[in-house]
Amino acid sequence: MKKKFDQIFSILEKNDPFPKTELNFTNEFTLLVAIVLSAQSTDVGVNKATDRLFQVIKTSQDLYELGLEGLKPYIKTIGLYNTKAKNLIALAKLLLNKPVPETIDELEALPGVGSKTARVFLNCARNVPVIAVDTHVFRVSKRIGIAKGKDAKKVEDELNQNIPTKWKLYAHHWLILHGRYTCKARKPECCKCPISQNCNYFLNLPK
Repeated sequence: MKKKFDQIFSILEKNDPFPKTELNFTNEFTLLVAIVLSAQSTDVGVNKATDRLFQVIKTSQDLYELGLEGLKPYIKTIGLYNTKAKNLIALAKLLLNKPVPETIDELEALPGVGSKTARVFLNCARNVPVIAVDTHVFRVSKRIGIAKGKDAKKVEDELNQNIPTKWKLYAHHWLILHGRYTCKARKPECCKCPISQNCNYFLNLPK
């Protein structure tokens, strides 16, 4: 399996050596806000909302003072915006005059922050080599054959345990971007896929 990881990630690295999140942000706090908003929403949709929101808020104090009813108009185009607004105001209150936490456990204790959100934040903001599993990572990992788990948590555990350390910092981004632009859910573009020869799905297609 190590050989397969090396083959896949060396190709993805060659095509995109330093991938990064496509969410827009101005600092660590606004990155956390953007990631919370991105749950079950697209980065494009979140960026449209935060382009305006982040002109108004930069810190937890700004967000807390904006308040629930002040926040909602900025994010009303995002799915589950009522729940996300409540969580973000509660999160802002807890972080008043405090930096964003540094550990997964501390992050997961914040309203609206789950396992995926905590790991995405640590990877993007602190360069922690940890894998977060969203719908793209789950799909791509299963298709190409580097994970077998039947749910996101099991796939997350598999990837964090098995992906060699040298690839971990950027693996999350490579898999997301590959799923977003090439290994799409309904119509994977195998004809242009750079890792098709290492992909279980492609190799098992009828010839």
